[in-house]
Amino acid sequence: MNESDSKNCSGFPWLLARTKPDMNLSSAMERLYDKYPTPRPEENSLFTSFKYTEVDGFDYGDRDGKISRRDPSKIICENGRYYIWYTKRDTIEPPRGAELCTDDIPSMDWDLAEVWFATSADGFTWQEQGVAIKRPEKPMLGWRAVCTPDILVWKGKYYLYYQAFVEASGTKGDHCPVTVASADSPEGPWTPCGFPVIDNGPEGDWDQYSVHGPYPIVINDQIYVYYKAALGIRPQYLVVNGLAIADEPLGPFTKHPLNPVLNSGHETTVFRFGDGVAAFCIRNGIESNTIQYSPDGVNFEVASVTALMPVGAGPYIPDVFISEGKGQGFEWGLSHFCDHTKVDNKFSFLGRFDCNLQYQTPRSADMDNTDVIHDPSVYFAQGLSKELRAERKKKAIAATKQVK
Repeated sequence: MNESDSKNCSGFPWLLARTKPDMNLSSAMERLYDKYPTPRPEENSLFTSFKYTEVDGFDYGDRDGKISRRDPSKIICENGRYYIWYTKRDTIEPPRGAELCTDDIPSMDWDLAEVWFATSADGFTWQEQGVAIKRPEKPMLGWRAVCTPDILVWKGKYYLYYQAFVEASGTKGDHCPVTVASADSPEGPWTPCGFPVIDNGPEGDWDQYSVHGPYPIVINDQIYVYYKAALGIRPQYLVVNGLAIADEPLGPFTKHPLNPVLNSGHETTVFRFGDGVAAFCIRNGIESNTIQYSPDGVNFEVASVTALMPVGAGPYIPDVFISEGKGQGFEWGLSHFCDHTKVDNKFSFLGRFDCNLQYQTPRSADMDNTDVIHDPSVYFAQGLSKELRAERKKKAIAATKQVK
């Protein structure tokens, strides 16, 4: 039975047509054709599954929570090798929360951190090269922590955007501005500009307490910096993404009047794709676990739904700093991982992800599978808390006594 034969069916055709059948459809089937680029995921260039690989070259000591690496930047290729920047914390103790932190003991995983960098010849084995941006002396901007970096290459110079804390994270909703350091080489030395380029919003606005995860790309020969902020108070907060635009790396940046531009997504990963812009929405929010698309970088719609998306993804995007032509997407990068069950010695570490998000390239069956089978341990890792388990057990026993 071919597609032309299916058109003569009295009901919905057995062979899924690429174009919407001329018939009454349910909302779900209408959406299949009207809301997504293609009805089949394997033909949707913005659908992918993700594969993960442990990387070599990073030392985490005794893995006792004292050394942490997280928030990898986008990856660039210069001088015959790949470069990446990230948040590194090397402290005398693991994070102890805002109430127990000191000048030497961190409150959060990214507190008392600095920006480091590493290089690689193949993307699987990395060599840590050293610190890129140190914490300055108190009370200078970033004296408490500099973290969550991302890279921009603009007119032959290099710019690192990062968060600059002047108080322990968690004391005031992770309050911190975004600032920039510049260099003539990816090796540095890096010169901080010394002032905020994207600051917190006014009291009552969505980004009044946090402007995190700055992520610069180039669109229409302008610098678009996407960033995230948390609405509400932990743990019921909702993370959304906004946008600030400038003509030069140090600004002035203008926040977009339609902010937030994404209603979900715990991190910021955005890239030119075809004639528009695509974005990851992971972990947090009503549209989490989606990849979204926008023709203008502002108005996004869900393009695909997937699973096990990389946290804090820093992809290698060869054309990320080019406005001309169609965005070609990417197929690999680094992300961070954290065992949240280790409350007393929690830390983050870097790993590699691979995917198939290249524009108009042959699809890989290995990355197009929607029926991804997980090891049972993945499910049982999401167990009930002791309190909720006891409550559910008590409720179940009580229900049996009511049955006669």
